Amino acid sequence: MSPANDGRHTFAGGADYLIRHATLRQLQLLEAIVRLGSFTRAAEELFLTQPTVSMQIKKLSETLGTPLFRHVGRTVEPTDAGREVYAACREILGTLTDLEVKLSDLKGLKRGRLRLGVVTTAKYVAPEILGAFCKQYPGIEVSLRVTNREHILERLMAHDDDLYVSGQPRDDNEQIESIPFAPNPLVVVARADHPLAAEREVPMQRLADENLILREPGSGIRDAVLKWFNESGLEPRVRMQLGSNEAIKHAIVGGLGISVLSLHSLRLESAGGGLALLDVQGFPIMRRWHLVHWRGRELSLVARTFRDFAVDYEPEIEVRLAKAETAFEQMRERLRQGEAAGR
Repeated sequence: MSPANDGRHTFAGGADYLIRHATLRQLQLLEAIVRLGSFTRAAEELFLTQPTVSMQIKKLSETLGTPLFRHVGRTVEPTDAGREVYAACREILGTLTDLEVKLSDLKGLKRGRLRLGVVTTAKYVAPEILGAFCKQYPGIEVSLRVTNREHILERLMAHDDDLYVSGQPRDDNEQIESIPFAPNPLVVVARADHPLAAEREVPMQRLADENLILREPGSGIRDAVLKWFNESGLEPRVRMQLGSNEAIKHAIVGGLGISVLSLHSLRLESAGGGLALLDVQGFPIMRRWHLVHWRGRELSLVARTFRDFAVDYEPEIEVRLAKAETAFEQMRERLRQGEAAGR
């Protein structure tokens, strides 16, 4: 029997067999599974069901004539063949992304696509800027991925998006470009009827006597708060750790303690509600949002335009934050007047 007819696939004729039997979608799925370490997470990222992902990977394995993954406990890892295919996938998908950038530039800003990765705590500011951008450039297709800091870093390393919105960079990395574009003041938040809500210039020591609610380890806000306590020579009394700003706000309203949050996340509450800003010495802690991208990767015309648009939009952000601060200040004054009237 000749090698071409011995029942095994042959690639002697070049890539014809793979072109006819493998699909770009299958390669995209394999890349996502290797990067995320899970069929389930890959399915979620690509908006597919897990059975669909499993079926497509099975077809790709049959096309290549070799297993591509093996199960290790609850996770999966690529076989030697899977790693080889993964390396090829990265190169192929990277080439297609570069092609998309070039074609987008040829079309100008009438058409194109912007992929934006946003850390969870920036979800209060990024959509606002994005909305203003899309209003000015209605032909741009936008993809917004909101996830935690760890996954944003993974996506950055994998070049999955054009730009990323994150907080203060932890380390200087010559391969990463980080451009500050908007203020991100961190403020002390308590329930509206908290004894400190009507006071001014609350001493820092008073915070150490309060039950503190923090974000989970790895959060940029958590790092900033703990650094502030450490530099002040204070030991915080941490009562609980929660995984989202919304959960923290509910815990504050429930009387479980106070917290430090981004003022961006409180703008809706400034119109009235169960929360108040405390006037604490040393606050707000002034931080900034950053637009981040891989320095060696060429940005599309759309991405470059959005970057410049976001930087120029800062005065609008400052105005809206100032309005929120004013509203909370007016609430504090009403609380003081109410206390004075009750004496």
